[in-house]
Amino acid sequence: MGIQTIFERTEKKYIITVKQRRQLLEKIREYIKADEYGESTVCSLYFDTDDYRLIRNSIEKPIYKEKLRLRSYFTPKQTSNVFLELKKKYNGVVYKRRQNLEYSTAMDYVNDGIMPNDSQIMREIDWAMHFYNGLKPQMFIAYDRTAFYSKTDFNLRITFDKNVRFRTDNLELSKGSFGERILSPDMCIMEIKALKAMPMWLTNALNELKIFPGSFSKYGTAYATVTQRNMNGGRYCA
Repeated sequence: MGIQTIFERTEKKYIITVKQRRQLLEKIREYIKADEYGESTVCSLYFDTDDYRLIRNSIEKPIYKEKLRLRSYFTPKQTSNVFLELKKKYNGVVYKRRQNLEYSTAMDYVNDGIMPNDSQIMREIDWAMHFYNGLKPQMFIAYDRTAFYSKTDFNLRITFDKNVRFRTDNLELSKGSFGERILSPDMCIMEIKALKAMPMWLTNALNELKIFPGSFSKYGTAYATVTQRNMNGGRYCA
């Protein structure tokens, strides 16, 4: 299967306990398959202005918002594949464009503005980079993800993220996935991503376990943590 570069789907988040995760997987195991890559460490560099315009807007929960980030699924080397992503959300629907690049090529673009190619997706990303004048890496977020998908609908994916951590220095993916944790070890973030309505087997399992959607922004929580610490005169150390 080729690398997907364009996404359009709904995404629902749930903040659940590790116990709830275990109970849910037990109930739906006959309907799902584990992702072929197993557990991965998702590492992201989020771009923002010096006054954090993008994340401040996102926290206000507008009808439209967008994020720019550089993402890998491990600590990359210079020749590793990474994804430069533009993620937009309008009226509850997520639209994502991502450009697959070598890490060194992506950093040449991030640091020096050297366009890696003239693809439609790259032009969209570059337009956004210039529209928000002064965008640069402002936050590193990492977490350990386990992913599953429906046996009958590959577009239905269920992911579980744990050990969510962040840092505001060493803002390169190649530096490793260390950081300060912002989620309790007994909790995880579940996301259900779908093109169509949720199937009854999944809806019934969620209802039986009393699992309901919740709001949790990894970047937003990290930003709030740093902002509160600065207001209190503290310092951040990863």
